[in-house]
Amino acid sequence: PRSAPSVSPQVGSYRDISHESLSLFRLLEPRIEILVLGTGDRVERLHPAVLKQMRECGIAVEVQDTPNACATFNFLTSEKRMAAAGLIPP
Repeated sequence: PRSAPSVSPQVGSYRDISHESLSLFRLLEPRIEILVLGTGDRVERLHPAVLKQMRECGIAVEVQDTPNACATFNFLTSEKRMAAAGLIPP
């Protein structure tokens, strides 16, 4: 049996995005194929290891500023893609 993840809702900036803070997205059923992350006013680079870990779980990650991330998420869902979004307010 899988143990419950320790999910921290306290992601106030892109610096707080980690393998642990993204654990909920890895548990969603049905499984998502793409995670859209909005990093606020600007596109911020995430640690490459975080992106690699998500890819290894079969989840592509798209990092954008939050307004564009919202538009991308809406487009993906309109295309019936299995997507989720993690958005930091601008």
